[in-house]
Amino acid sequence: MSSQKGFASTGDLTEKKISFTEIGPDLYAYTAEGDPNTGVIVGDDSCAVFDAQATPGMARSVIEKVRTVTDKPIKYVILSHYHAVRVLGASAYQAEGVISSQETHRLIVERGQQDWESEFGRFPRLFRDAESIPGLTWPTLAFKGEMSLFLGKREVKLMQLGAGHTSGDIVAWVPDAQVMFSGDLIEYHSACYCGDAHLRAWPGTLNGIREFDPKSVAPGRGDALNGQATVREALAMTRDFVTTLYGVAEMSVAKGRTLKETYAAIREAMDPKFGSFAIYEHCLPFNVSRAYDEASGIDDPVIWTAERDRKMWEALQA
Repeated sequence: MSSQKGFASTGDLTEKKISFTEIGPDLYAYTAEGDPNTGVIVGDDSCAVFDAQATPGMARSVIEKVRTVTDKPIKYVILSHYHAVRVLGASAYQAEGVISSQETHRLIVERGQQDWESEFGRFPRLFRDAESIPGLTWPTLAFKGEMSLFLGKREVKLMQLGAGHTSGDIVAWVPDAQVMFSGDLIEYHSACYCGDAHLRAWPGTLNGIREFDPKSVAPGRGDALNGQATVREALAMTRDFVTTLYGVAEMSVAKGRTLKETYAAIREAMDPKFGSFAIYEHCLPFNVSRAYDEASGIDDPVIWTAERDRKMWEALQA
């Protein structure tokens, strides 16, 4: 596998095939072969979407799919976390409420603009119709811990089960169907992006999800997970990814290795298992940088900027 690739995913121009999969009664996963997923929850009188897509133009393709199954209004947009590819399409839904954790709101204030510029530079294909983005997406309601949302009689429990992909991650649990929308806390045959992660905390958060024993899950990337066996496989795969990454980084830091030496050691451990996963090559330099930082005692992920992205990429890929 050549490491002399173009920067991040700037060379990834292939359009992905979209699937709209039922994962429970009136529950759907909008997936696209490793691109960011969106979840759809249809209640008695209205709907909610879980993660909005990167641009209003791309969100409109979600709305088209929703309209094939219901004409109920989309009342809420739920943000699993703050990353641009998940949230900047929110305005297209014209929802009454945009909901996130308080920690996600804090992260948007602290690093939302830099993250937008950074992500746009890394993965231009995911920002189709970028000029339609009106600005940063701001939650209209931010909660701590957990809250219940009601779509008519249907309850949707929004919960912070712990940090992982970011410090502000939330999941949505639909008790009547035993179905979960996990955001990027779970990926399926797709690399976990760990550039803003809390890697030591992530496995414990996965344990929290596992305790619900969901019948189905809409993961952050990859196919919809239908059936408990598939859900458990995806949980195990995600856990293996983040613990391998952090374990090698921790050992490297303990031995006094440089970031570049750590990158080589992590490649050796991860390429054979995960090299075929979607966005693996894109994520790896960012993942190694964050794992090295966390193992070195830097608890709060360093903010990525478009300039920092390029410098780090060149330093590790040279």
